[in-house]
Amino acid sequence: MRRLFPVTYETADHAGGEGHAGSAGPGRAGAPEWDLDALADAYAYPDLAAGEVWLRANMVSTLDGAAQHDGRSQPISCPADMRIFGTLRGLADAVVVGAQTVRQEGYRPARARAAFSARRAAAGQGPAPSIAVISAGLDLDFGLPLFTAPLVPTYVVTGAAAPADRVAAARAAGAEVLIAGDGARVEPERAVRALAGRGLTRLLTEGGPRLLGQFVAAQVLDELCLTMSPLLTAGGAQRIAGGPGPAVPERFELASLLEEEGFLFSRYRRSRHSAE
Repeated sequence: MRRLFPVTYETADHAGGEGHAGSAGPGRAGAPEWDLDALADAYAYPDLAAGEVWLRANMVSTLDGAAQHDGRSQPISCPADMRIFGTLRGLADAVVVGAQTVRQEGYRPARARAAFSARRAAAGQGPAPSIAVISAGLDLDFGLPLFTAPLVPTYVVTGAAAPADRVAAARAAGAEVLIAGDGARVEPERAVRALAGRGLTRLLTEGGPRLLGQFVAAQVLDELCLTMSPLLTAGGAQRIAGGPGPAVPERFELASLLEEEGFLFSRYRRSRHSAE
């Protein structure tokens, strides 16, 4: 893996040949390969003031804009993408995911990983991130280990008009139910605030596309980590974000860019100009 941006003295190609410094790991000639600790440094959350929350998304897309193949993201991923996937989870307080993605991807509870244990303890985090499932209708199998046997609490975020029997089933399974909408619909801004109210301020959403589209439309997304897969799939697969968008497109700025075996790993943050 090599860093393409930001370009520094260490990552620039001074040798003019194949053995330039940028190809030797995290920006230093002769440095070891990017390990999980180096990736954790590269993807660290910003320092947050009291009351602040940071919502980061992690998605993968093919060259022609498909976020999935055969209904799943794994076929368009790669080992380096999965290392970054695991790193982002290792840094988050909670992983926010839509109900459809839980069903399609077979979500399980996040596990504790030794590589991040010291970092999480120093940040006052639990041993693993919580999973927070966004669902209006609560059409979920509450007998799954995600709800019955998590290492840390699983949250179900829904609206006030959610079916009472499904709310009761979620609670009976051990999930904590958060209300983030006056009707059946979950309001993205309120979902973020509800999780922050539980001390979960470093948030990571892994989609799916409809949920990410709702966060984009509500303009509550702070950062997008996007893997560009060097594949062409055609077909009718969704983009990384779907549904109605904001009235005015929101500008994001490139924060970093890594590359390995033709896959590009970009990180964009909300533009400073968009808040002016």
